[in-house]
Amino acid sequence: LVWCNEEDHLRIISMQMGGDLGQVYRRLVTAVGEIEKKLPFSHDERLGFLTFCPTNLGTTIRASVHIKLPKLAKDKANLDAIAAKFNLQVRGTRGEHTESEGGVY
Repeated sequence: LVWCNEEDHLRIISMQMGGDLGQVYRRLVTAVGEIEKKLPFSHDERLGFLTFCPTNLGTTIRASVHIKLPKLAKDKANLDAIAAKFNLQVRGTRGEHTESEGGVY
């Protein structure tokens, strides 16, 4: 899946149900390679890959998973505190600034 002109110029998404993160990553790498054959990505020796959004400089990779946490969902403050210990962000099922659906984040 590729989104154009969303937060970045291109957002390339690889996702699937289940827990095989390696397969999701390999599919993403293959897709990026195929796109780059036709559309080279901007790269700076010091900054890495260049994007429109400065927080995505460097590898430009951001990974996320959806996980069902029904008990923690009952205490959002506790969930946020646990996530913060591991430098994780809690987001809803539809991305940043959205709510959880059924305890899935």
